[in-house]
Amino acid sequence: MDSGEIPAALTHVYDASAERAHRLISRLQKKPQLVANHHLLSSQSIDLVVEAASQDAVRDAALSVLQNRKDLMIMSAGALLDESVFAVLEDACREFGRTIYLPSGAIAGLDGLASVRSELEEVTLTTTKHPDSLRGAKFFAAHDMSADEITKPTTIFRGPARNAVSMFPANINVAALLSLAGLGAQRTEVSIVADPSATKNSHRIEARGRFGRMTFLTENVPDQDNPKTSRLAALSAVEMLRRICSEGIRVGT
Repeated sequence: MDSGEIPAALTHVYDASAERAHRLISRLQKKPQLVANHHLLSSQSIDLVVEAASQDAVRDAALSVLQNRKDLMIMSAGALLDESVFAVLEDACREFGRTIYLPSGAIAGLDGLASVRSELEEVTLTTTKHPDSLRGAKFFAAHDMSADEITKPTTIFRGPARNAVSMFPANINVAALLSLAGLGAQRTEVSIVADPSATKNSHRIEARGRFGRMTFLTENVPDQDNPKTSRLAALSAVEMLRRICSEGIRVGT
């Protein structure tokens, strides 16, 4: 927004870590105001709140944002695989006339997948990351293992998207997006491969049904500041902001 490429202004910022918030503000030419909590954030005279923190942040703040009649962009889409969270936020969108936006994150193909949702029969996702990009996930504590133990490509998880998002809440939001666009969290099959030789975060999606077959492969450069996610995830949020704030011709469904 400092660049002027998006016709919008970042006016307020909140982070549970004041240090991180001040670090962000220091990098911007146009300084937003730092607020003390997320309730103060959503009560400001703004149009859109962007969540880029965690699934817990969605659970804690999303309803308040909608009740304050602000639109919301959610990056931690895994929170929406909790059916109670999804139902509450969907009802709030209708009640308060608001919209929740979900950027496509670190994968491609969601437009096509959503278009054939009614004809889908099978959707699978295989995600491959360096063990360092998976470090800290609940999965390791639950299975009494460490990312440091992985010395060769290893499939450490195979199961439905709902379980994947629960075990890897900061690493596999792509599985949530895929579920929401397609067959749902129980019928979307996910495999997670930890590969010490991997230099990119890769996501291979295969979908088949009465419409035919789709295959998408995305190989992402890990984000420099947060290797748990990919640079594409941030770029997808920027592009969605551009679409929200711009008029004219729009490409894609």
